[in-house]
Amino acid sequence: MSGKRKAAGPADKKTAGRPTKRPRTRKQKVWRFARWVLVAGLVGLLLVTGGFVYLYRSTDIPDPNKDFETQTSFVYYANGKDEVGSFATQNRESISLKEMPDDLQNAVVAAENRTFWSDSGIDPRGILRAAFSNAKGNSTQGASTITQQYVKILYLTQERSYKRKVKEAVLSLKLQRTKSKSEILEGYLNTIYFGRGAYGVQAASKAYFDKDAKDLTLRESAVLASVLNNPTRFDPANGKDSRAALKERYDYVLDGMADAGNITADEAEQAKRKLPRFPKIQAESRYGGQKGHMLTMVRDELHKLGFEDQQIDGGGLRVTTTFTKQAMAAAEEGVKEQRPEGKEFSDKHLHIAVATVEPGTGAIRGIYGGQDYVDSQINWATAGGQVGSTFKPFAVAAGLKAGFSLKDTFDGNSPFYYNEEGTGDRVRNEGTGSDGLGTDYGSAISLLRGTEDSINTVFADLTVSMPDGPDKILKVANDLGIPAWNKNKGGYNNLDNSPGLEPVSGIALGSATIAPVNMANAYASIANGGKAAQAHVVTKVTDKDGNKLYSYKQHTDRAIPEDIAVDTSYAMQQVVKVGTGTAALNLGREAAGKTGTATNGNDEVSSAWFVGYTPQLATAVMYVRGKGNEQLDGWLPEYFGGSYPARTWTDVMGRALEGTEPEDFPPAANVDGDAPDDGHAPYTPPPKPTKKPKPTKTPSSTPSNTPTPSDTPTPSDTPTPSDTPTCTLIGGCETPTDPASPPASTPPATAGAAEGVRQRHGRRRVRLG
Repeated sequence: MSGKRKAAGPADKKTAGRPTKRPRTRKQKVWRFARWVLVAGLVGLLLVTGGFVYLYRSTDIPDPNKDFETQTSFVYYANGKDEVGSFATQNRESISLKEMPDDLQNAVVAAENRTFWSDSGIDPRGILRAAFSNAKGNSTQGASTITQQYVKILYLTQERSYKRKVKEAVLSLKLQRTKSKSEILEGYLNTIYFGRGAYGVQAASKAYFDKDAKDLTLRESAVLASVLNNPTRFDPANGKDSRAALKERYDYVLDGMADAGNITADEAEQAKRKLPRFPKIQAESRYGGQKGHMLTMVRDELHKLGFEDQQIDGGGLRVTTTFTKQAMAAAEEGVKEQRPEGKEFSDKHLHIAVATVEPGTGAIRGIYGGQDYVDSQINWATAGGQVGSTFKPFAVAAGLKAGFSLKDTFDGNSPFYYNEEGTGDRVRNEGTGSDGLGTDYGSAISLLRGTEDSINTVFADLTVSMPDGPDKILKVANDLGIPAWNKNKGGYNNLDNSPGLEPVSGIALGSATIAPVNMANAYASIANGGKAAQAHVVTKVTDKDGNKLYSYKQHTDRAIPEDIAVDTSYAMQQVVKVGTGTAALNLGREAAGKTGTATNGNDEVSSAWFVGYTPQLATAVMYVRGKGNEQLDGWLPEYFGGSYPARTWTDVMGRALEGTEPEDFPPAANVDGDAPDDGHAPYTPPPKPTKKPKPTKTPSSTPSNTPTPSDTPTPSDTPTPSDTPTCTLIGGCETPTDPASPPASTPPATAGAAEGVRQRHGRRRVRLG
């Protein structure tokens, strides 16, 4: 066996000539991965940059949210300085950066964005934080720049997502190019919410410290800068914990101001010793009390003048009204002083309305609408009620225009029938009388006496004694300022409407519903010599820059001749001096007025009034109950117009006129035209009997059977004149035993005692006064 080995074959063709492959090192693997990541990152960055550039170029700055581009409209008293209230979508008033103290500006920057003056307006970390938080299903957190916050408030919704955050960043960058840092800070401080319903530093300054922003101290500025971060948590009014949290945030803000060199370290330490004093701020609603009624009247009138709600609520209007603080306070205090005591007579049940109007201008100086506006939006000064006998002066004026005089006489007996047969519709006086149908005052009662004692049958006779009497009375009322009846209108606002006012036979007795504001204005027209002015509450409207948008043009229209107005006024002066309104004598100055009551369909007294005036002011007072047509007699301790209403009127007028000199009315004009109907001439007593010559001492042989005049009996229906007639009325003379006087069995009339009438119109029985 041989020991030879087999020769080796040729090498493998596949591996021949190639070096042996080495395995990659760990470093090589890392580098290779890094290259891929870098490439992907660059591609992603290019895509993101391209997308951002596209968004930047394609995204326009939108119009600001309407709530924040609006301005609060302010309403002022007649002096143009004292504020009544405001209209606003939000409680906000913009002011310039110059009106904001440097300490306030610096405190806000220190609290919210310490790099504000140098940054680009965006916070990249905040955007990334939003993206990661959104990816995890969470909401984003804060830490936005002031610019971003301003953009979010002004242009965007409050949604928290990375999409909104990106859009916020884009808009912030664009805003930086169109507005300066100062403009951005000013806008931010005028829109950010500070709590307590206050948007912007001006409203916040008033809400927390009851002062304008320009007057804020360092401590106060630091507080406002602190609370805007979390108004609920940092409001000191929310308790001890909130106050402690505020103090911590407050110290942080002061330290930031010191670090920025805005204040010294010593100033910061001094301010950190304690929080500023927080005054007690009234938590009352801006519509509480009577303010809501006033502001509603203002808004309604602005609507009539052509202003829309968008302008009223957000147009930054400055509205000057006719209201005075003195007249408003007089109305409210007078009501509180004179109203009956007891819970059952609170504003919720007993509605007392007051309206004061200035003669010659129509300016509504004061109102009392009743219940707090927050509890009830019914303003009884504009809602009104049945006016009763306070409507009678319009009939007096109409009668004088028709040719009668205050001396002319009318039927004062009760009842009075509208037809000669003594059947059908009738009017009766208050009281039972001998036959239970009302008090008889006599068949010839002067118009003056009828007004003094509010004798209803006198006015029924007066109405039918004038051709088209109801129409004439209606026209006088309308011309003096009482609006017509618009049957298409309803509701409780009757400033432009007088439900039930129509030319019926009983119009003078006041069955119509009329607003106290309009009654006061119509009486003011009489006080103004018969010249009527439009009742109004708005005198001037400007925009926030002072540009005039509206100005009331003062004018009057001749409603009735001056001499007619003077004599009508004279008759109402006698109502106060000797008639049903003597409670008004306590005013201590010349006054004219008229009492009134009215009844509902159940023959229950449902309203009581006193309307009167001096040369300076006219005021109407109304008492109603429940829904305005419920029973007063048997519920209210006294229910005639000469009681609570007249006393309330006297109290209100005394307060409203305080500080003014008393003025006198002009003397009576004594008008006396051609009466349109016979039988109304002033009563002329029969001549005094002449004395018979003394008989001679020689007796007559045939005694006379004719009695001497002194023996002639006086007919029972003819009063015996006194020896000396007394001049009364306005230029005429009557005897003290005027046949217009009530029968001897009837007690003298007292304040309010003659008010009221029962009147039949078809099946409905109404008693009016």
